[in-house]
Amino acid sequence: MVMQEKYLKPDSKGRIQLGRLAKDVVRYHVIEESDGKIILFPEVAIPASEAWLYKNKKALEAVKKGLEDSASGKVKKRGSFAKYIDEE
Repeated sequence: MVMQEKYLKPDSKGRIQLGRLAKDVVRYHVIEESDGKIILFPEVAIPASEAWLYKNKKALEAVKKGLEDSASGKVKKRGSFAKYIDEE
């Protein structure tokens, strides 16, 4: 993991501009610790139609394995699956 250190100065209202650090972020989960440290966890949106995958560990691991296999060239291209489509 590459760590980058940045110094951000709050404006007169205490706001900090994250700029490109907030790219693709929908919201932040914020933890304020007793010593004044603030930890931001960026969150992104997942379409409801895809949320099931992240709730199903077995399916998610299968997808991850398939992506790893594909990236390493372990997957071979096969013919069409069109014959398996049930149009009814």
